[in-house]
Amino acid sequence: MGMTLAEKVWRDHVVSKGGDGAPDLLYIDLHLVHEVTSPQAFEGLRLAGRRVRRTDLTIATEDHNTPTLDIDLPIADVTSRAQIETLRANCAEFGVRLHSLGTPTRDRPRRRPQLGLTQPGMTVVCGDSTPPLTVPSGRSPSGSAPPRSSTSWPPRPCRSPPSRR
Repeated sequence: MGMTLAEKVWRDHVVSKGGDGAPDLLYIDLHLVHEVTSPQAFEGLRLAGRRVRRTDLTIATEDHNTPTLDIDLPIADVTSRAQIETLRANCAEFGVRLHSLGTPTRDRPRRRPQLGLTQPGMTVVCGDSTPPLTVPSGRSPSGSAPPRSSTSWPPRPCRSPPSRR
């Protein structure tokens, strides 16, 4: 019997098979980061003395706490402004590409397929529900809570997935 698209994507991204009920370890093609759940992940890396291993595969965007009007003015809400400023500082410290408010490349994570940042067959993780929105395009979805997000930036090398034809 043939495999589903999800089964093929999973198979192509397994780095290590889990045993005794443990999950498989998957290669992640793209990690999406935003201001709400990333502070905990960055702090976890900082406390462990680790870096973001693949900054080329990690993209941050100011998403949940951004105004839709008057984006050239300071963000009025104190909490929202603090989260945006923290994301900017963390991205600068860890070398993560940031699509900032008011820049032409700034987008919301759910628009990444239109920008060509996600492609069919990719595994994508984010600290919220964004990746499942890309399922119709054949991507493997994975939302992860903040504590899991820091483990998505592997502390040790992972081999690349087998090339896809």
